[in-house]
Amino acid sequence: MQTVILCGGLGTRLREETEYRPKPMVKIGTKPILWHIMKTYAHYGLKDFVLPLGYKGAMIKDYFCNYELMNNDITVELGKTQSTCLQNCHEEAGWKITMADTGANTLKGARLKRVEKYIDGDTFMLTYGDGLSNVNIKKLLNFHNAHGRMITVTGINPSAKFGELQIQGEQVLSFREKPKVNNGHYVNGGFFVVNRRIFDYLSEEEDCDLEYGPMEELASQGELMVYKHDNFWFCMDTVRDMDILNKMWSQGDTPWKVW
Repeated sequence: MQTVILCGGLGTRLREETEYRPKPMVKIGTKPILWHIMKTYAHYGLKDFVLPLGYKGAMIKDYFCNYELMNNDITVELGKTQSTCLQNCHEEAGWKITMADTGANTLKGARLKRVEKYIDGDTFMLTYGDGLSNVNIKKLLNFHNAHGRMITVTGINPSAKFGELQIQGEQVLSFREKPKVNNGHYVNGGFFVVNRRIFDYLSEEEDCDLEYGPMEELASQGELMVYKHDNFWFCMDTVRDMDILNKMWSQGDTPWKVW
């Protein structure tokens, strides 16, 4: 099963960092937040990643294309024919990473639609490139397979900054992106499980969003379910958020580090 991680946004509220790099490449400790997210999925055996790229996407390509050289010890033998030997030092063996340019100003729905050709199966994982959690991916997938609807969203509580979910039992009745008032409901924490039928609701037009429109429509059709997660979840949205996560990492307080 493949995991799509949305990596194309501008990250304007983190401008001090994203002026120089895409938001998923902002570091926690010595590794980009994107790496931390991928490590979570890889822990559950999901190592086939699709990254829709946008703003400064070349930096993400460069990071992974040079990953072996930058994350291994290297022996170089100089001479007529230079020989380089990698001394394996990292644990990311088996990762497959497809990186696709999806446009600098493209909204999330169109980014997802533009990587449809790289999705092989009927079901795939989907999340944002700036959110960390210790959600149990295996239990999330089991929950999704049991209810048979099109999409499962991981609901976290509380926050007024992200898409609000009005739920009844485990069914999402409505989806409101970034409501002005938080009524204590569960909100959109990413970490979706998605059936490929969602592509029928998307287009490659640049202004095709994911939350506004498609998610709202699917919720009204009873096709959106919520997996309630009452444990750790954190979104790196501002410099303050970045500082908090880096302080947690330096102190060894890393609840998202399930690997």
